[in-house]
Amino acid sequence: MKSIIILGDGMADEPIEALGGKTPMQYADTPYMDKLAEMGVTGRMKTVADGFHPGSEVANMAVLGYDLPTVYEGRGVLEAASIGYDLKPSEMAMRCNLICVEGDIIHPAISPQRKRTS
Repeated sequence: MKSIIILGDGMADEPIEALGGKTPMQYADTPYMDKLAEMGVTGRMKTVADGFHPGSEVANMAVLGYDLPTVYEGRGVLEAASIGYDLKPSEMAMRCNLICVEGDIIHPAISPQRKRTS
């Protein structure tokens, strides 16, 4: 039997008044997702084990059956592997998001909305 796992990573949200008190996902027109849900088996499950932060890498590894306490070493290791870097036992990989602070506003360091000034 072939299976497809669709994990709605990052789909949780808060209701928005401008959307009639609905979340963006509740408000969205989702005919293809609705059809997949109708044809398949749906449900909810706890994807983040106790003691782990609720990150997508933790949830995705748990859904795929990895024993997190045994194999999880942080997101940096996964990022290094994703670009083919052979991390040595004596090395450490870290992942971070770069930001730019202008006054009271925090911007992603790299975004299509920001214009280069140099």
